[in-house]
Amino acid sequence: MKMKREDVRNVAIIAHVDHGKTTLVDALLKQSGIFRENQEVMERVMDSNDIERERGITILSKNTAVHYKDTKINIIDTPGHADFGGEVERVLKLVNGVVLVVDAYEGVMPQTKFVLRKALELGLSVVTCINKIDRPEARAEEVEEEILELLMDLDATEEQLDCPFVYASAKSGFAKKTLDDPSEDMAPLFQTIIDQIPAPEGDPDASTQLLISTIDYNEYVGRIGVGKVDNGKIRVNQDCVIVNHHEPDKFRKVKVGKLYEYEGLNKVEVQEASIGAIVAISGIADIHIGDTLCSTENPEAIPFQKISEPTIAMNFIINDSPLAGQEGKFVTSRHIRERLFRELNTDVSLRVEETDSPDSFKVSGRGELHLSVLIENMRREGFEFAVSKAEVLYHYDERNQKLEPMEIAYIDVPEEFTGAVIQKLTSRKGELQGMSPANGGYTRLEISIPSRGLIGYRGEFMTDTKGNGIMNTAFDGYAPFKGEISYRKTGSLIAYESGESITYGLYNAQERGTLFIGAGVKVYSGMVIGQNPKAEDMEINVCKSKKLTNTRSSGADDALKLTPPRDMSLEQCLDFIDTDELLEITPVSLRIRKKILDPTVRKRTTANKKSLG
Repeated sequence: MKMKREDVRNVAIIAHVDHGKTTLVDALLKQSGIFRENQEVMERVMDSNDIERERGITILSKNTAVHYKDTKINIIDTPGHADFGGEVERVLKLVNGVVLVVDAYEGVMPQTKFVLRKALELGLSVVTCINKIDRPEARAEEVEEEILELLMDLDATEEQLDCPFVYASAKSGFAKKTLDDPSEDMAPLFQTIIDQIPAPEGDPDASTQLLISTIDYNEYVGRIGVGKVDNGKIRVNQDCVIVNHHEPDKFRKVKVGKLYEYEGLNKVEVQEASIGAIVAISGIADIHIGDTLCSTENPEAIPFQKISEPTIAMNFIINDSPLAGQEGKFVTSRHIRERLFRELNTDVSLRVEETDSPDSFKVSGRGELHLSVLIENMRREGFEFAVSKAEVLYHYDERNQKLEPMEIAYIDVPEEFTGAVIQKLTSRKGELQGMSPANGGYTRLEISIPSRGLIGYRGEFMTDTKGNGIMNTAFDGYAPFKGEISYRKTGSLIAYESGESITYGLYNAQERGTLFIGAGVKVYSGMVIGQNPKAEDMEINVCKSKKLTNTRSSGADDALKLTPPRDMSLEQCLDFIDTDELLEITPVSLRIRKKILDPTVRKRTTANKKSLG
């Protein structure tokens, strides 16, 4: 018989990027007495990964638990980026409701819509938290109207439309039920969660059923499955069976090794857990997301939504440049292969495939950000490798028509830049769907564009809007192929010989375009050292020093003024490279290079392509 477990609430915090959900979890943790009075707590404790902390984004969903009065509240902090939407989809299966966090100034944003739609489709209860109400430009009442309009647009049920609103400042650590209430602590939000989010329910006397929604990984114990106990109880050393809704043939006998529940930021070992508990299970080697753990007498899989497919791919290749192996610790194809396949333990939206070459692996993900985070992680771990330009993954329909992934780009730009942005995106096969005034003299554009039209565009976008534009994208299904797009209107400046760059050579080279390197940098023939404003590539000798027979003193070299080189981040390099180029990545350097380093072979190959094309 089904019953509710009133002493537990399972809730996910969902929001657009940077609306303050991780900071909100901090405030809830601090006020529930998880930390000692004098304990030093860093900000955004939930963002455990260095890249998350630096970029201020959440990539992996995190579990934590707090106690308020007699109720344990399991909280899951989810990512806001569309590239990590795979995380959001699965995590919502663990909870009975969501806290939707919306910035009191920015209001409803594209990702708000994406994550809220997922929650409403699963029939979850919603508590809306308008955050950052202490910002001077906050407009809480207008934002409340925007949220209600969004709920109506997304066909919310009457019950979902009737969701309570809480006004908060996560940073200052207070929440209130009306804007006129005093600003004290987070108690109004705690109370609203307990009142509004339904208690988990299940049959405590039925046989065990637990759906694995997330995988954690630990060097010592291997894979750890995280899921919610739907029915029955689960105990340490219990014999279970693994079945899977999407794989009817799957049937494996396993034994539960260790069982953990969440308390604050820690996992605490328990002997057994019953309905509604969110638990982590170790000791089952080959456990996957979507697996259901059942007792042996009545194995029945819990239905599970398939994870969204990847939309873009790039090749990860061993580094074979003349400078290979000088800066990285892990350089062989065996190292790279092991590392990529290990990433599959925790990242479900990623695909890794072997190619015809043992030195190259095809890695597919949900977007450029998704793959650039993996590249950055590997780089910090001491890996050295090269990657090709990102390419989209096509589908074919039953008539063998080529389909490509589409995105909706939501762009907020100051009015004077709208023309430039629309022109650039229409040249990349974008279609303007809507244009409306936004806050603070900005215009909001809604543009439907193929995913490949956005590859390499973000850098240009920041230049065209002088750094004032905001662009968010959401995946919008597959549509018939829109035709060829020329990515780059500019060519590359290529080093002619190997050696070290010299001021004299660079001084002559900078008249040709924008340089990416300064003096005293190791270069090799075929390495890209700058951007040519004209469309063709140009070879330049930057290792050339002045002939000593020249009567002027060699000290005159010091007087040559070099323009500072353009310092490119990883994302900018990935955006810049063309289809005949690679990005060489080491823990120390990022170097752009031609795939074919030998200039004679390169010219011959280009000429052959043109004659065939």
